[in-house]
Amino acid sequence: MLSERRLEVLRAIVQDYVGTEEPVGSKALTERHSLGVSPATVRNDMAALEDEGFIAQPHTSAGRIPTDKGYRLFVDKLTAVKPMTAPERRAIQNFLEGAVDLDDVVGRTVRLLAQLTRQVAVVQYPSLTRSTVRHVELLALAPARLMLVLITDTGRVEQRMIDCPAPFGESSLADLRARLNSRVAGRRFADVPQLVQDLPEAFEAEDRGTVTTVLSTLLETLVEETEERLMIGGTANLTRFGHDFPLTIRPVLEALEEQVVLLKLLGEVGDSGMAVRIGHENAHEGLNSTSVVSVGYGSGGEAVAKLGVVGPTRMDYPGTMGAVRAVARYVGQILAES
Repeated sequence: MLSERRLEVLRAIVQDYVGTEEPVGSKALTERHSLGVSPATVRNDMAALEDEGFIAQPHTSAGRIPTDKGYRLFVDKLTAVKPMTAPERRAIQNFLEGAVDLDDVVGRTVRLLAQLTRQVAVVQYPSLTRSTVRHVELLALAPARLMLVLITDTGRVEQRMIDCPAPFGESSLADLRARLNSRVAGRRFADVPQLVQDLPEAFEAEDRGTVTTVLSTLLETLVEETEERLMIGGTANLTRFGHDFPLTIRPVLEALEEQVVLLKLLGEVGDSGMAVRIGHENAHEGLNSTSVVSVGYGSGGEAVAKLGVVGPTRMDYPGTMGAVRAVARYVGQILAES
């Protein structure tokens, strides 16, 4: 266990290195921070921190920089999430409230996160496997042609055209619409197949073929839409941190192009708490020089997707965590109200 003073020294090193981009020396630490001890004592503390792998000497310069292990201790023990100011919170709310549909919500969220954190922002579309049906609309386009519109609790809208095996009357259509919504509205996607399996039996023999066709189209739509989608923005922000990546920024950019990598990076949707993965904690080699801060978002207290940022390990962790958490909360509110 590190002593309280050595923890203070580590905190000061992380703060200074993140703020100045320069390796930190003992003299600078004692001048900038009221550590209450001499530079010689701080030098000893830094030697102990280096021995334990919390800081390292990047080259022959006198200063030290935090390692992944040092940042991990800083995030876990030495820092708190920095809350957004009232004007910042208002600006987030106003910007997101202007969104007209789900694509716009996700697009605005990506832009906002990238601007606030000056990192790469990644936003996962709400996962339909965790969504519920808000409403199913059926519209007659011709006597034997219908349009099915599926609306989810997260504001996602899916449309499908249906060619019916026989003409389908307006009263039968209204009956099917009412029966369908009474069974599936507010229910999870996974529960829908069981809820509608005996529905054709409630109709006259001549209408059953059409009812079956409508139900199979609905179920196909639910299955198709469970694939995960992402939006990414702010990649250009990485160019500001060129010297933070050991050789080149290319492996990071290549990793960010792989959707599967990003989904793994954000983590399981069900785990909605704030997650911070630092450097080599990221399984993908191209991201070993980055940190990822992610959190779940959703309406009504349950996460339906993740959002987060990717940046260099030399990151303002308290500020980034605060921005990611605040944006997730507002996106959740907008989904709940939409």
